[in-house]
Amino acid sequence: MRVALNAVALDPGRMGGVESYFRNLVSSLQNIDDSNNYSLICNERYFASFLLENPHFKPLPCSFAKPSSLWYLRAAIRHVTSIDILNPYVNNLKVDIIHHPFSILQPINHKIPSVLTFHDMQHEFFPENFSTYALQARKKLWQPSAELATRIIAISGHAKQSLVEHYRIDPIKIDVVYNGYSPQFRVIENNVLLESVSLRYGLLKPFMYFPAATWPHKNHLKLLAALKIMKERYRFDGQLVLSGIAMQANNVLLEEIISLGLENDVVVLGYLADEDLPYLYNLARIMVFPSLHEGFGIPLVESMACGCPVACSNVSSIPEVVGDAALTFDPFSLEEMADKIWSLWSNDSLRLNLKTKGFDRVSLFNCETMARKTIQVYEKALG
Repeated sequence: MRVALNAVALDPGRMGGVESYFRNLVSSLQNIDDSNNYSLICNERYFASFLLENPHFKPLPCSFAKPSSLWYLRAAIRHVTSIDILNPYVNNLKVDIIHHPFSILQPINHKIPSVLTFHDMQHEFFPENFSTYALQARKKLWQPSAELATRIIAISGHAKQSLVEHYRIDPIKIDVVYNGYSPQFRVIENNVLLESVSLRYGLLKPFMYFPAATWPHKNHLKLLAALKIMKERYRFDGQLVLSGIAMQANNVLLEEIISLGLENDVVVLGYLADEDLPYLYNLARIMVFPSLHEGFGIPLVESMACGCPVACSNVSSIPEVVGDAALTFDPFSLEEMADKIWSLWSNDSLRLNLKTKGFDRVSLFNCETMARKTIQVYEKALG
């Protein structure tokens, strides 16, 4: 079987969990598959970061890939005429199947059998978080992509249910394949390395950690309000450490920290290199995850793999991912969020219990299992 992995839209450092999913998939497929042949399609400047060491994996440079002049020309032509100049390129690929990993088909209607990984449809649940242009673009591409794909990989049962209920996709053509986490996320026992990372980032007090791009749905503002309650009600004297790409709500976040008088209580690290993330999970006392909507929520699994207890939202896919291995709360309730986070922060036996349950839970999210199930979906797509 000849498979094209279509990453023409890859934008490293700007895609969050979607990028983590794809990189983990490429790495895992290389580890387990010596039978099929793969072409990785993306901007040639990104090939080195994928470490294509399996001889069955070949880089396939694409002049239409992001970012390039042809990428932007393609967008302009599509906007004016609905013609996609990527179509001839894709239709001429000498492959049996093409896998689109980022929720939409690129291009939308090609001739080769396709597998689409669908991550979430946040715009259907929280349209207020999107500009008019972004909403129009998503409505134009998301549902047609799901309808036209030969088969769909949904990264959670919640994502599958959303496809069926909102887009009326036949559930028979949707396979749930959970995200796998990178093996770099583990318990780190080297105290010298942990201390060096702690000093480098100035993390000198016990802290709770929230790794998330500053999109509105990540719910940073309510987390700050809950932190304020914890300080006033429980005399919380730790810190909240935030990391992630600075996105749409970043300026509002920084202003709110000052408005609430939390300048000494919140550390904003911004985007971190992947290799530093396991250290942050290991250093943190707990991980907090107040997100309002997730297709999966890979930080939940990464945190559990590192032995960091989790307090998180009880909405969308999040309960499906954490099971009984986390303390959950209503992300719309400041009182409940503050109380639950404090109870985990202040209770040693509860943290130990959830840490133990977390180690058991992460076995569901094995990268090798993800890769094998993905190959099975390829085979289904070919009939």
